[in-house]
Amino acid sequence: MFLEQFHSSNNKFISISAEQGSGFAKDISNDFNPIHDPGSKRFCVPGDLLFALVLGRYGISEKMTFNFAGMVSADTELSFPESPGDHFKIVDGREKSYLEVSRSGQVSDNAAAIESLTKNYVYFSGQNFPHLLVPIMAEHNIMINPQRPLVIYDSMSLQFDTLDLQEPAVEFVGHSFKAEGKRGDVQFELRLMDQGKQVGSGVKTLILSGLREYEQTAVDSMVTGYQASKDGYLESA
Repeated sequence: MFLEQFHSSNNKFISISAEQGSGFAKDISNDFNPIHDPGSKRFCVPGDLLFALVLGRYGISEKMTFNFAGMVSADTELSFPESPGDHFKIVDGREKSYLEVSRSGQVSDNAAAIESLTKNYVYFSGQNFPHLLVPIMAEHNIMINPQRPLVIYDSMSLQFDTLDLQEPAVEFVGHSFKAEGKRGDVQFELRLMDQGKQVGSGVKTLILSGLREYEQTAVDSMVTGYQASKDGYLESA
């Protein structure tokens, strides 16, 4: 499977190096958030890579919910349960939880459908900034801290009407936003499609911190920095 190059297995554990996590973010998710750069002091493994590894190991369930409980540092040894039930956690050697998964209904192990859903979802997810979040921040007259931008992946849920899937993909439907003080929650509403037909729906939730009044110059600077990081990577590839 295409995920093999983005993690390493050692006995009972899986680990993800900074290079592997960064490669997944940039090459699969099209995500150039500097927090996924190998040299970043704040480096963390993309949450979408954990999601992808769960799908690759356990298949697509009719209903799935993913709650992200912490940021994974490079080379952290993660334990994926061998025979998980309807509720399980991805933990490290000290039982610290990073991802909590709930699932129900039938399960599909269709490798082609799993790969299609994985690639489509994580590519959509990688567009959070600037493509989705900048228009939302402008609409609600808020923005994240430009000196220390932080967007936390909180949770995601998918629900399928059928598991007779060929090439499932994700479409963005709309969003909702609520703020309290310097924290805001953004929910992305998703439509799951396959062969031109809707086969389910989903919701993704992000937490925005350090909120302040929207300033176009500061936002433009963040976007410029993001694009420069992307351009630099593509030119060196």
